[in-house]
Amino acid sequence: MTATERLLALLDHLGIDKTHVATQIPADIAGLAMQQAERLGGIVMCTPVRLDPAPFANAAERVLMISGEYGPTFEVCLRAADRLPGAERTVLDSYEALGWSDVGADRSAEIAAAMTGFLQRYAADTPRAPATEGNHAGISYRIEGQGPALLLLPFFLAPSQWVPVIPELARHFTVVTLGGRHLGGIAALEDRASMPTYRAMFRTLIDLIAPKPGEAILDIGCGAGSLDRLLAQRVGGANPITAIDVNPFWLREAETLAAEDGARGMRRRLRDRRDDPGCAARRPHRHRRARRRPAAMVESRASRAGPPQGDAATAIGRREGRRRCQPLPPHAAGGA
Repeated sequence: MTATERLLALLDHLGIDKTHVATQIPADIAGLAMQQAERLGGIVMCTPVRLDPAPFANAAERVLMISGEYGPTFEVCLRAADRLPGAERTVLDSYEALGWSDVGADRSAEIAAAMTGFLQRYAADTPRAPATEGNHAGISYRIEGQGPALLLLPFFLAPSQWVPVIPELARHFTVVTLGGRHLGGIAALEDRASMPTYRAMFRTLIDLIAPKPGEAILDIGCGAGSLDRLLAQRVGGANPITAIDVNPFWLREAETLAAEDGARGMRRRLRDRRDDPGCAARRPHRHRRARRRPAAMVESRASRAGPPQGDAATAIGRREGRRRCQPLPPHAAGGA
C-alpha cells in the first residue's frame, strides 16, 4: 500500500469523510491532495524544508504555510506561494526553523493560534470511531479533544513533535496524531534500510566489526532503529544491543518497530547532552544562523557493572548522514 492508500484506509476506519491535516513533510499528503482533495478541509504545512506546490494547486485556497522569519523554511514557503495563488502564509518572527528545530515547543502558542484561526474557516467531520488510540493500515493513531477532525502527521526530527501544541488544538478539534513506519522521517530511514545496496553495505560493516558472541553493541544516534533491527536479525540474539538517541520521539518509534518486527536483544536508551557536566543546554533557534544538530553522547550499558572483562564494546555512530564503525576505547567501554 502507498502512504496515500494507508491514509485513506485510516480515514475510512475512523469514520472521517473530510478532515483537516497538518504536516511538516508535504510529500506525505501530496497523493491525498491530488487524488482525494475533496476529503481535505484545511491544509497546514508547518515549517516545511521541502515543498513541491504542484500537488496542492487545486486546493491552494485551503493551504496555510508556516515558516520561520529567515532560513530554509522561509525561502521554501516564499517560492511555493508564487505557485499557490490564494494560499496563506504565517511567519514566526525572529525565528529560524531548521530541519531539526523543535518548533512545536519553541513557538507552540503562535502555531496553535495560526492553525486554529485558519482551519475554523473550513468544514471537516467529527470522527465516529470510539477508540482513542490504535493502529490501522500500518499507521498508529492517538485521538484527543472534540470537534472537527485534524490529522497531525509527524515532523521529521523535532523531539517534541506536536505534543506542546495539542492541548490548545484539542480545545477546538478532534486531534488525531499519526505515526509509524510509513510516514515522515521514519519512512525515509525505513526505505533506505530496505534497499539491497544499503543492506549489502551494512552486512560488510558488521563483517568488518566481527562481534564475538556476548560482546555488547552500541548504536549511538539510532534514530528509528532501522539498522539495529537488521543487526538483531544478523546476530540472532548473541549480542546485547543498546540503541541510544537524544530524540525521545525517535526512540519511542524505535521501540514500537522493534516490537512489531520481533527484534531480540535490543534496549533503547534516551541520552541528552544537557545531562552531561560542561555541555551547554540546547536553546531554541532564535536570532541566529544554522548550527549542527547536537550529537548523541556515548553511554555504555557496561558502566553499571564495571569495566568489561575482555568484551570489545562496539559503537555504530552517525555523523552528518554518514555511518561509521569503530571500536570503543577502553575508558569509554568501561563507563562514561
